[in-house]
Order: sequence, then structure tokens, then C-alpha cells
Amino acid sequence: MRGRLLLLLALSVLLFALQILPAESVPAMAASDYLIWIDVRAMSLTLYQGDKQVGRWPIAAGTGSTPTPVGVFRISHRFKTAELGGFGTRFLGLNVPWGQYGIHGTNKPGSIGSHASHGCIRMFAKDAEKLYSLVPNGTKVVIEDGPYGRLGYGMQKLTPQSRGSQVAAAQERLQHLGYYQGSIDGIYGRGMSAALKNFKADNGLPWVDCVDQATWDALGVMLFE
Repeated sequence: MRGRLLLLLALSVLLFALQILPAESVPAMAASDYLIWIDVRAMSLTLYQGDKQVGRWPIAAGTGSTPTPVGVFRISHRFKTAELGGFGTRFLGLNVPWGQYGIHGTNKPGSIGSHASHGCIRMFAKDAEKLYSLVPNGTKVVIEDGPYGRLGYGMQKLTPQSRGSQVAAAQERLQHLGYYQGSIDGIYGRGMSAALKNFKADNGLPWVDCVDQATWDALGVMLFE
């Protein structure tokens, strides 16, 4: 009788453990084993596991007025649904500091291969489901669009409320030179305006609240392929 009670107790403990630790909460591979490389010009997403290419899928990217963010990010959150909606059935969120972006499926498969989104990366629903099943949160995501890294196709004129990788590049340079004390968030706000005002005064540039070509030159930012 005592042995039977001990067996029942052991089974109860095991069942409780299975309830609080569902199998899908433990990824088969670590985030560091994977890399997602997105080439906006080629409209493709490639998944690598170490040096091995696991898969390559077509995508849709942001429009000219709502571009896809460029840079190096991480998958920070996710969700899935049973019904096909605007995000397909799977969504992988990215830790882009200046906005909400992700990799997801779509209920508009005809948009794949074009600049059609508000900045997110769209995939065919079945492809997004496959990617979702393979990569854990924390996976590195590299997005490129243009020959100059996060500067894309060349240095743009930045003005207050501008957002994106070029703003982050200017913030980093201003911070390195001792002018900017805020976070590198890719958002052109008051802190960046104040830093620019002091920088321009010290470098003999007329005060206009913007980053133009003369400002990029004074910051020492150059284009490298």
C-alpha cells in the first residue's frame, strides 16, 4: 500500500511539472545558433544555422514612405493565431527602438515581392509558420537595404521627428564626440537638437535644426560599401 501511494505521488509531481513546463517553451536550439539575413533589394529572407543555410524565402517590405528598418536587431516577442489575418498566423517581433516592426505572414499573398507594408517583413503564411517553428526569441536579425549598411543608399537630410537607422548613426557619432547624452534610439528629438546646436556652434556651422550634408561631413561620417 505504501509503495502504491509513493508511485501516485511521483506521478502527480511529474504531471504538475509537465503542466508548468510545456514542451514548446524549451527551444530545440539556442538563439545563437541561428541568423536571419533579410536583403530588401533582393526581397528575400535567408535563415542560417551556423554556416548552413536552412531556408530562403521571398518577402514583401516597406514602402518608400514607410520603409523597413535597416540594421541588426533581435527577435524579442511572438504570437500565433489559428485564423489567417493581416499578420498571417504567425508574428515575430523585432526590438527596433524607433517603432513596432516584425516578421509575419499575410493574408495578401499577392504583395510578396513588392514594397507594400508599413515597414514589417511579410512572408507567405506557410513560410512564416515554418520560420516561427525554427527560431527562438533572441535570434539575431540583420536587415540590409542598399550598399552602405545602415546608411542604405546614402546619407539623407534628417530633421526633427525623423526616425531610423541614419538618426541612430548620427546620435552615435554625436555621443562619441561628447555632445549627445541620450539613448541611441533612432528618434530625432529635443536631446538630439540640443546636441546638434552645440556641435554646430563649435564647428562653425550655421544653426539650422537638421543634419544636412555639411553636418554629416563635420561629424566625420563616410560611406563605405
